[in-house]
Amino acid sequence: MTAMTDIDDEDTELFDLEVRLLLEAVYLRYQHDFRDYAIASVRRRMRQALQHFGCASLAQLQHRLLREPHTFQQALRFFTVHVSEMFRDPPYWRALREQVVPLLRTYPSLKLWVAGCSSGEEVWSLCIVLAEEGLLERSIVYATDIDPAALRSAESGIFPLQRMADFSRNYLAAGGRGSLSDHYRALSQGAVFDAALRRQVVFADHSLATDSVFSEVHLVSCRNVLIYFNRALQDRAVGLFREALVHRGFLGLGNRETLAFGAHAEAFENWLAEQRIYRKRL
Repeated sequence: MTAMTDIDDEDTELFDLEVRLLLEAVYLRYQHDFRDYAIASVRRRMRQALQHFGCASLAQLQHRLLREPHTFQQALRFFTVHVSEMFRDPPYWRALREQVVPLLRTYPSLKLWVAGCSSGEEVWSLCIVLAEEGLLERSIVYATDIDPAALRSAESGIFPLQRMADFSRNYLAAGGRGSLSDHYRALSQGAVFDAALRRQVVFADHSLATDSVFSEVHLVSCRNVLIYFNRALQDRAVGLFREALVHRGFLGLGNRETLAFGAHAEAFENWLAEQRIYRKRL
C-alpha cells in the first residue's frame, strides 16, 4: 500500500509540474495569468480538459492551446469556474437589500462592480434588487470576467427555463418584492430577462490577476471566486477591491471566503460577519 501511495504521489507531482508549465506557456502566449490559481482546482479542471479535447497528455493539450487560438478560447471555461445561480445564498441577498441598500441610497449616484461575473446570474440578481429598490437608474454596474463566452452569455440574460423554479425560491427567500417572473418572459429559447435591467450594466473583459481597478465604486461583489486563488492572488484581488472602493464602501464575498489573515484584513471591518459582507475602513 505504501509503495502504491508513493507512485500515486509521484504521478501527481509530475502532473502538477506539467500543469505549471502549461500555465506559464498560456501566460506567455495569451497574457491570461492562471499561475496563482489553486493547484488542486486547476489540476482537476485540466484532467477534464484532457478528456474533453481528446488529448492523451498535457503536452499534447499545451501544443494545441498554443497553436490553435480558437481551441484556447474554447478551453477558457476549463481554466475558470462557471457555477452560479440567481440569488445564491439568499441570506446574503436579504442582508444586501435590507442593510446595505439603505446606506447606498444616501449617495446621489452609484457604481457597483461584480468581479468574476461568470454567466451573469449574480449581475442580474443585483440589477433586480437595484430596480426593486429604485436605485437602478442612478447606478452603473460593472460586470467583469476573463472569459468572453461567459460575458456574452451573461449579457444575453437568457437562462434555461428549468432553472427558474430554483431561482424563484432563492428570490423569495432573499426578500424579493414580488415574483421573479415579473422580470422575465418565458420563450422557446429560455427565460429572457427584461432588457431594461441591463441598460446600466457595462460588461467588460477584466482579469483580477493582471488588470487594474474600476475606481470609486460603492460595492464590490466577488463571490465564490477567491476560493480558486492561492494566497498571493487573493491578496492581489482584495488589494484591487480596496483601491476601487470609496471610503466606507462594501465588499461582498462567498460564504466560504474570508479576509481574515490576508494582507488587507486591517483595511476592512467585518461588518456582517455571517453574510460575509465587509466594509472598507482604510
